[in-house]
Amino acid sequence: MKTVEMSGKTVEEAIDKALASLNEEKDNVIIEVIDEGAKGLFNLIGSKPAKVKVTTKPSHVDEAKKFLVDVLDNMKVDADVTVKEENDLVAMNITGPKMGLIIGYRGETLDSLQYLVSLIVNKDHNKPYKRVVLDTENYRQKREETLKRVAEKAAYKVKMSKRPYKLEPMNPYERRIIHSNLQDSETVTTYSVGSEPYRKVVIAPKNAKPYGKGGYKKDGYKKRGPKPHRNHSDKPVAEKTGSYTTTYKADFKPQQHKAEYKNFEDYLAGHSDEFKGEE
Repeated sequence: MKTVEMSGKTVEEAIDKALASLNEEKDNVIIEVIDEGAKGLFNLIGSKPAKVKVTTKPSHVDEAKKFLVDVLDNMKVDADVTVKEENDLVAMNITGPKMGLIIGYRGETLDSLQYLVSLIVNKDHNKPYKRVVLDTENYRQKREETLKRVAEKAAYKVKMSKRPYKLEPMNPYERRIIHSNLQDSETVTTYSVGSEPYRKVVIAPKNAKPYGKGGYKKDGYKKRGPKPHRNHSDKPVAEKTGSYTTTYKADFKPQQHKAEYKNFEDYLAGHSDEFKGEE
């Protein structure tokens, strides 16, 4: 919050000067009239200027900072919070010892705090949305570099194996880093699957399309289904008309039966019992 005291010939003039000094609108400040002033005799003798005290109202960003400081105090973490606003970005940085407790496992604690702070900053839906980034010990940049290396290694693995690869669950910000890092790749593509908080990035060969649940197809390839059941009852049967010498001709395989039969006639003779009464 900022406070200024201004004087003017009238209260309104003093307020206008204070608003111009703070670069704020009247709805965003608290006005306290210290002295209404006096015109004096003929507006000359005994005149007294008006004086006001104008203080900016706590913004949602200020509320978010206070909330974060209170949380850190309750966690018994000795830390300082600095805030930097630039256009639609609110960057908050926490400094102090024992920052590992604030970061948590793979940044989960830091992400949770960032989410809560963002809710406070953007609770007024009539105002433009502001993106909040909460950081400590430059963790965000280090994590981004790690994710880029993970993306490159996974992309190489997919390129060599020609099979899709699922990464670990990530928050939207981290998934965006993976997508952005591989969006210009000539060999792989990326997409996300699953629901929060277990949503994952899948890195797949270029031109591969999702196929069913968990499968994929590429260049006409489809997941191989179960082998069809072989029904041995479909074996050709003897025709009721004509000579049995043509029956089972399709079943006679010279390569398979050459050890037992010299020719097709010997093969028929060996199966003659199957055709009794059919001549």
